[in-house]
Amino acid sequence: MSRSTTERPPPRAEIVVDLAAVRHNVRVLRETAGVPLIAVVKADGYGHGMAPVARAARAAGAEWLATATPDEALALRAAGDTGPLLCWLGAPGEDLAPALVAGIDVSAYSVEALDELADAVRRAGADAPPARVHLKVDTGLSRGGAAEADWAPFLARARAGEQDGTWRVVGLWSHLACADEPDHPANDAQQAAFERALALATAAGLSPELRHLANSAATLTRPQARYDAVRCGLAVYGLDPAPGVPHGADLRPAMTVRARVALLKRVGPGDGVSYGHTWVAPAPTTLALVPAGYAEGVPRHAATGPTGPAAEVAVGGRRRPIRGRVCMDQVMVDLGDDDVRAGDEVVLFGPPGEGRPTAQEWAEACGTISYEIVTRVGGRMPRRHTDSDTDPQEVRP
Repeated sequence: MSRSTTERPPPRAEIVVDLAAVRHNVRVLRETAGVPLIAVVKADGYGHGMAPVARAARAAGAEWLATATPDEALALRAAGDTGPLLCWLGAPGEDLAPALVAGIDVSAYSVEALDELADAVRRAGADAPPARVHLKVDTGLSRGGAAEADWAPFLARARAGEQDGTWRVVGLWSHLACADEPDHPANDAQQAAFERALALATAAGLSPELRHLANSAATLTRPQARYDAVRCGLAVYGLDPAPGVPHGADLRPAMTVRARVALLKRVGPGDGVSYGHTWVAPAPTTLALVPAGYAEGVPRHAATGPTGPAAEVAVGGRRRPIRGRVCMDQVMVDLGDDDVRAGDEVVLFGPPGEGRPTAQEWAEACGTISYEIVTRVGGRMPRRHTDSDTDPQEVRP
């Protein structure tokens, strides 16, 4: 039967995000933590779509949302979110006044940043809600946050701004470097440093209501780090923040990346495949051309030579390796003698089951982490949001 002239053909390649999985993961994390959950939706919701993920997280009980940049937070407000919302990454000279007017909590890392925040409060004017600031201290990641040698003047400046009514210090926070390795000594050292910062804040006259240290991995493996709230990013999307570490949380990956076979090609022994002929067929086999490449975020090093590991895809419920170099628009997949036709579905990665590789397995094949796999994928691929609670046939469990 021919396709109706009004029926849209299936896409060459697409990203499908199951919002029911996001809601499930938020409920699991909230129950595990026992304290308010800050769902991190930065980087377009880790590649899953910021606004739809944010709505799903709120619906499942996330009391807070967080982004990295003020622009991301303002986009959430523009999309209709009105709840507690934190952003933490700015640059000198960046105008925070619009974020303050929108009732977004901001973060500061230094005395200079607090001085700039005071200017932003003045620009925001009397009609803006009272400014709310979360002070970030560096406890050992050696990234953002005030260094310990600077804590005293930093906290004193924060208290002065509170006393003169410029802002209210509502949070004090830090970030762990090695939470995915629960036995790493840095975890205890950083928590001890965080306790020192809390004591200094109290001595400076500050009473932050939200002390937050735990990321996804610490939420699942380090109960003593949960304090007043936990910040969960990767786990919200169902990806394991501490692969190989037992924690018992039932996380469900929300993203599936799939495509269709565009072409089948039979090759013989000695035939080189793709640029540079880094893979040469050792025996007759059938290759499938899959129309997604590094322009869609498929890592160029997802396949290697004849002896190295290669990322796999699922075709007809069976794992099949990528062969040859990933191209800008396409990859080649080794089917052997499987009965596959042009137009058949190819799952690059998704929830486990039915032979599907996972984002974690792709990360291991590419020498990276699942965060990078899901945040980089996209390009020309459309992203579609579904809900397996209301349509269980749409997204396979």
